[in-house]
Amino acid sequence: MTNSSAMNGGDHDDVPGTILLFDTSQEDQTGANIILQPQPSSDPEDPLNWARRRKKMAVSMVYLYTFAIGICTTAQYSILSEIAESQHLSLYQLNTGTAMMQIMQGWACLLWQPLAMTYGRRGVYVVSMALSTIPVLWTPFSSGPAQWYAHRILLGIFCSPVESLPEVSVPDVFFAHERGRYIAMYTFVLFGSNFLSPFLSGFIADGAGWRVVMYWATAIMAATTILLFLFTEETIFFRQTTEGTGRGDLITATKRTTEDDCEADGATATGHSSSGAAGTVGMETLAHRPKKTYAQKLSLISRLPGRPSRKQTFLKSWRSLQILVFFPNILWAAFLYGSNIAWYSVINATMSMILSGEPYNFPATMVGVAYLSPLLFGGVACALSGKLSDMLALRLARRNGGIREPEHRLWGLGFSAALTTGGLVMWGVGASMGAHYMVLVVGIGLVTCGVVAASAISLSYAVDCFKEISGEAFACIMVVRNTIGFSFSYAITPWIEAVGLRNCFISVSAMSFVCTCSFLGMIFWGKALRRMSAKKYWEFVALERDTAVH
Repeated sequence: MTNSSAMNGGDHDDVPGTILLFDTSQEDQTGANIILQPQPSSDPEDPLNWARRRKKMAVSMVYLYTFAIGICTTAQYSILSEIAESQHLSLYQLNTGTAMMQIMQGWACLLWQPLAMTYGRRGVYVVSMALSTIPVLWTPFSSGPAQWYAHRILLGIFCSPVESLPEVSVPDVFFAHERGRYIAMYTFVLFGSNFLSPFLSGFIADGAGWRVVMYWATAIMAATTILLFLFTEETIFFRQTTEGTGRGDLITATKRTTEDDCEADGATATGHSSSGAAGTVGMETLAHRPKKTYAQKLSLISRLPGRPSRKQTFLKSWRSLQILVFFPNILWAAFLYGSNIAWYSVINATMSMILSGEPYNFPATMVGVAYLSPLLFGGVACALSGKLSDMLALRLARRNGGIREPEHRLWGLGFSAALTTGGLVMWGVGASMGAHYMVLVVGIGLVTCGVVAASAISLSYAVDCFKEISGEAFACIMVVRNTIGFSFSYAITPWIEAVGLRNCFISVSAMSFVCTCSFLGMIFWGKALRRMSAKKYWEFVALERDTAVH
């Protein structure tokens, strides 16, 4: 492991997540050059070296997977009343099944994620999608609470990678200063599909019955499985460089843009240092892998040099749980993400109940139409939160002598706290007072804005803090996130019955504000916590590389 203090004449690299993002010694007309983190290797098959079009194709397949899983797991939300009447189930039993699905989505990450981090992302995406089709197809043929719980549990296990793998696939192909916008897009696709699906389900159920909704979801998943198999490209790559280490000859975004232009013209991109010298200075020099044929790209398993040993693969699940103990920044990111998913779960669990009941009496179609509000508001949140988060991090890094701290992103959570809290009050308290339905519709839109923004920021923060263990970190984040989501999905119906809609949502709104505003503590103490975790972090990184298969 590099002694970064000696190398750099400073101690900023001793703290994981604190990286040199601007080369302030190389000023040009546009200001300081952005340093690419992590530094790409000399291998043209390194995903960081891919052409822009190839990168966007890769991330588009990740978004497609996320979209299809989102469709199949939420198609029932606007038609819960119809399912309950047809299947002789209570809303409590239906929401309990959803809660079981959520908790399995989180805990099954401990099974899927180690495989994806060792043998590649592609196979996990394709197999997960194919298996998830089975319980969705089973749903319209099931009867009684036992079968409802069974296919919800199976669906949660099979679609679990959607919770933790896309957040790893994005950093596979994009640099540190680009991640925010692409992770924000992922969160929008995740939440957007969750709201688009009930919107469409309402119309389908009104015209053809709720069972046809499940046939429609099954068809989408089957088609997506085929598309993923044909067009998803493997993005796993084992590199020996680490974000933030080394201050010498570094590749900058300005020079990289020139290389991309050359590649577009048919030239082969070679590494350049920030000083402009040709060659591979500043790059990790690796033996170039032969370019894969299309048939080779269809393989579902990748056995690349540098992959974890079988023993380490099995231990990754245990390490994911250890992360919760040794890395408080990750625990906080998981708590923030989980609490925001809880508010989203509360909205979904009460949507059909509130809008189908007095005084609104919406049919399934109109309940579905109400889901357009969070879809539209979520789109705005995605467009703004990711880009503004990246811009804020870059601006604060420039003011900080070129050094970026992960906490620079967190200031945007102030807006998220205000939007989510206000939206929850409008939705729950407004409904209890019989407010005009547009108050409720705007309220759920504001909640979505806040949830999408907070989720994107928390995920980006986790990657920024401990990039080299982000795979295991996201698995543990999803365990926490979905356990919190399970708790709220399971408890919301009896909670409302016990204290009433108004008091329940006053409590939920207050909890939302306090949870999100906890970011102020991380602004002041986040770096100290990362410094406290540094020794264990570098031990994890060294163990992974020392035991790798070559």
